[in-house]
Amino acid sequence: MWEELVQYDKELFLWLNKLGNPTWDGFWMFVTNKFSSIPIYLGLLLLSYKKLGFKKTLLLLVTIALLITVTDQLSNFFKYGVQRLRPCYNPEITDLMRLVKSSCGGKYGYFSAHAANSAAIAFFFAFLLGKQVKYIGIILVIWAFIVAYSRIYIGVHFPLDVVTGLLIGLLMSWLFVKLYIFAIQKYHL
Repeated sequence: MWEELVQYDKELFLWLNKLGNPTWDGFWMFVTNKFSSIPIYLGLLLLSYKKLGFKKTLLLLVTIALLITVTDQLSNFFKYGVQRLRPCYNPEITDLMRLVKSSCGGKYGYFSAHAANSAAIAFFFAFLLGKQVKYIGIILVIWAFIVAYSRIYIGVHFPLDVVTGLLIGLLMSWLFVKLYIFAIQKYHL
């Protein structure tokens, strides 16, 4: 059964990856670049300060730093534990796919840290500010899905890598929102 799932994942990757064309490559390279999200992060920081105040925002920054560290390191743990080759290193499909990026990245790709980190940020703020700021959850989740898809488009992750990353990001964000709320209550912020 696992082999069938992996084969289906390869076929889905090839189909999605081949939908791309050079006209859109620049856009997707921009989306996948971690620095392109800085305006979103700054906007979230300003919004948090406005809605939560200085002390809660300071705690939020520490919580987000821990969230990203844990999510990112968990991704590395899985990449080296599972050792699933990235599509661009997989000899079965290397000649059939489009690699938009000039380099492939690390050898292993399960699961996508980009997908996990963007989902962790998106869901964290959706859980935390969703009731206070109309549509922020929807906007951030769409952004996370776009970032996740960019990893397939440029040829460095299989769909299963991305879906797992999104789910891990969701789980970690829920956990860290609970920790954040616990800390606010414990220290009466």
